[in-house]
Amino acid sequence: MDTQLIIKIVHMSLASLLILVVFARAATLLVGVQGEQPNPVARKLLVGLQHFSVTFVVITGLVALYLKDFAVEPWFYAKVVLFFVMLSSLSKAFKQDNQLLLTQRRAGMMIAVLALLSLIGLVIIKPVF
Repeated sequence: MDTQLIIKIVHMSLASLLILVVFARAATLLVGVQGEQPNPVARKLLVGLQHFSVTFVVITGLVALYLKDFAVEPWFYAKVVLFFVMLSSLSKAFKQDNQLLLTQRRAGMMIAVLALLSLIGLVIIKPVF
């Protein structure tokens, strides 16, 4: 198999894992909330899976860029910006701070989910600018 194809398959598989983990963590803000904190059940597992998938999505993305000699389409830059918006919102939503209200956490999660869905739509559509 071609190296580029293998990297693409791994990248997409890890992105799928990231999507599942983001939605699972979103559920912790809706079900079993304790005070202003998310549901602590399976917190370590979900955090670990999220860090694993984000790290390796970035690594496989960089390897794919290298294999393509860093030749990208214009929509790629929007993809990167949406990815950083998603990461920033997730860090706000799940920060271990008792000062954050549950509504602020849910708002951060909604922004992260919207950025993730926009990113998926952007990848599927691949618009021409």
